[in-house]
Formats: sequence, C-alpha cells, structure tokens
Amino acid sequence: MNKQALLKKIIAKLTGELEVYLRAAQASRDEATHEQSRAESKYDTRGLEASYLARGQSKQIAELSNALSDFQKLSTRPFLPGAPIELGALVELELGGETSFYFLAPRAGGTEVLVSKREVLVITPESPLGRQLVGLKQGDRPKLTLGGRTQQAHLVSIR
Repeated sequence: MNKQALLKKIIAKLTGELEVYLRAAQASRDEATHEQSRAESKYDTRGLEASYLARGQSKQIAELSNALSDFQKLSTRPFLPGAPIELGALVELELGGETSFYFLAPRAGGTEVLVSKREVLVITPESPLGRQLVGLKQGDRPKLTLGGRTQQAHLVSIR
C-alpha cells in the first residue's frame, strides 16, 4: 500500500469535511444574526442556540484546519525492518483472525479511508490502541486490550 496515496486520501477527506463545516458555520452565523432570529420573548432562544452552534462549528473548523496542516507536513518515509511504531507508521495488524490497517497520525483519529481496496483507520498515539502500539516492532505478538477484552495480536508489517 502506497503511503503517499494514503496521505492524499486522508487530506482529501479532511478537506471535504472542512468545506462542509465552513458552509454549516456560515449558515449558523447567518441564522444567529438574522433579523428574524431576534428574541420575541425571554423564552425565545433561537438566535442564542444558533450562535452556540456556530461557535461549536468554528471550533471544529479550527481542529480540521490544524489536522490538515499536520497531515501536509507528515513524512511518508518507509519504516525499515526493526523500526518501532511511531507517527507516520502504517501498521498491518492481525487481531482475532482478521487483518486490519492503521495509520498512526497526530490528529484526526477515527478517520477512515479506502486505499487499494483496503480500509485504513487513522489512530493517534493517545488512543487506546495507539498507546499500546507505539514502540512495538514488526513481528511482535503483543496482547492488546481493547473494549475490556485482551487478545493476542500479531504485527504483520510496519510501513
């Protein structure tokens, strides 16, 4: 699997999400400041609710912008045999008889993309799985605890 293609897919997905949030935040700001959103009584909170929504969307926009910046700077260097898992690693993990791909990144955990007909999940070093994988090497067979269950895993490859 090509890590450069993976990064491009992640960046494209985050860019799409950012565009959606930008449009939604603008609509919420317009709603909050529209003349018809002015409170007609002390119980009318439409304008206030729209402003809260716009503020939350603005925070999400900032987070996505920072994530995009981080991904654009992220190295796609290959991991040599024996190299430990760290940021930028594409990990092929066998767990419970299934093989999954994870990309360790500084942000945007939970983002999923399809590359070469394989689903790749972005995880961060702070995530439960990420904390357990950082520092491990190809061929390691760690016992991973996920969702309260401990399972034997196999690190098939680190790219």
